[in-house]
Amino acid sequence: MSARFNVLSLLAPAMLAGALALPAYAQYSGPSTIKEGTVAGILANPVDDQAVQLQGHLLRRTANDKYIFSDGTGEIVAEIKDKRFPAQPVDEKTKVELVGEVDTGLTRPPEIEVDSMRVVQ
Repeated sequence: MSARFNVLSLLAPAMLAGALALPAYAQYSGPSTIKEGTVAGILANPVDDQAVQLQGHLLRRTANDKYIFSDGTGEIVAEIKDKRFPAQPVDEKTKVELVGEVDTGLTRPPEIEVDSMRVVQ
């Protein structure tokens, strides 16, 4: 009985740890307080930490995690970590949606710090 108890006492925590290690994928599709904006609007009145949602194209990569994004109204630097990219390939012709925050600085133009990115069909 004690050998069976020892196996179960080791197996249960291992199974629990394995279950907790599984990634959780959830996509909320209901209403949001994040309003879709434009690059021109952000550049005209940048508000630090303002939540934004933009649709457009990544035109080019300028540095590690830095891309030029355009929605047709203007261009802005988007800071996008590799883990934020969708599984499918993205190039300058791929329409994407960026959700993130405006990041202002004293010595540089505003940027978008991207929290999520998806391909728009």
